[in-house]
Amino acid sequence: QVQLVESGGGSVQAGGSLRLSCVASGYTYSFNCMGWFRQGPGKEREGVAAMHTRDGSTYYADSVKGRFTISQDNAKNTLLLQMNSLKPEDTAMYYCAADYGSDCTSGSWYRPVGFGYWGQGTQVTVSS
Repeated sequence: QVQLVESGGGSVQAGGSLRLSCVASGYTYSFNCMGWFRQGPGKEREGVAAMHTRDGSTYYADSVKGRFTISQDNAKNTLLLQMNSLKPEDTAMYYCAADYGSDCTSGSWYRPVGFGYWGQGTQVTVSS
């Protein structure tokens, strides 16, 4: 059984940094795409960043480019999201997602429907 468990969320002031981790367990070796999504109060879930686990391609939402970095630690089956220069508008529940068959391209990575496995989320709150 596949499980994704996020950690690293918290409360920071604007301009601060956080690093989110997502540990994958179970039948995970053939995940094609892994990513981070977020959902703020009263908002739809949106893609933040994603990574093609085989060729290393990365994708970012325009709102986080230059501030967030997605990476993976294969030895630890862990997906990371380094978040710098945080803004109040980054406040949301952040979810890790993964899928075996996702195309994981620039035209598809940001669609939640393309991911079949989700973590429980970790809250990020940025105060001004």
